[in-house]
Amino acid sequence: MIKIFTGIVEELGVISRIQPGTQSFKLTVKAHKVLEDVKTGDSIAVNGVCLTVTQFVVDYFTADVMPETVEKTNLKYLKSGDFVNLERALRLGDRLGGHLVQGHVDAVGEIIKKEAIDIAFIYYIKAPDNVLKYTVPKGSIAIDGISLTVVDVFNDGFTVSLIPHTAQMTTLGLKKAGDKVNLESDIIGRYVEKLLRYEGRDEKVKKTLDLNFLSENGFI
Repeated sequence: MIKIFTGIVEELGVISRIQPGTQSFKLTVKAHKVLEDVKTGDSIAVNGVCLTVTQFVVDYFTADVMPETVEKTNLKYLKSGDFVNLERALRLGDRLGGHLVQGHVDAVGEIIKKEAIDIAFIYYIKAPDNVLKYTVPKGSIAIDGISLTVVDVFNDGFTVSLIPHTAQMTTLGLKKAGDKVNLESDIIGRYVEKLLRYEGRDEKVKKTLDLNFLSENGFI
């Protein structure tokens, strides 16, 4: 079953222990709110990475980080004492305060610049093409599991703006130029691209996808 998150961070956890394996490792995270109704096998997003709870006690949980996740996310840079963004998977009936986030990281980006403008913090994030092709101004993107609105898009990256509350309640407020961040593009953009590129097996039932078709079917 696909797990969905909203990109609204519930609390900051603290890395308590990292047990390295050959190519994988086991994380133990200190937390409170996300453990209120937890069960073994539940999904918790850690810095935007969907992980499965393998063990838990009152204020700690443990999850395994597989080799592919180590390779493709910034979890490999974690150390004991680091803060991490935590969010439980969405349940039916929950409010969708952010946007649909799968917890499947597309790439690791880099903070190139962080600038304070009045009460806001502007971050310039360097990102690869496989993320930028789904990134549009005023669209949504998940950075370390945080649902954010894109301000501008450039050839090699994009900018986002943080309000003081988001900076205070997430790890992004602690990060600086040079730090790595997990990036997940908006799933809606990927589905639209899939539809636009789809070619039916039977020429008789192929449909021409244009703006009218997308509008009629609720995509725009």
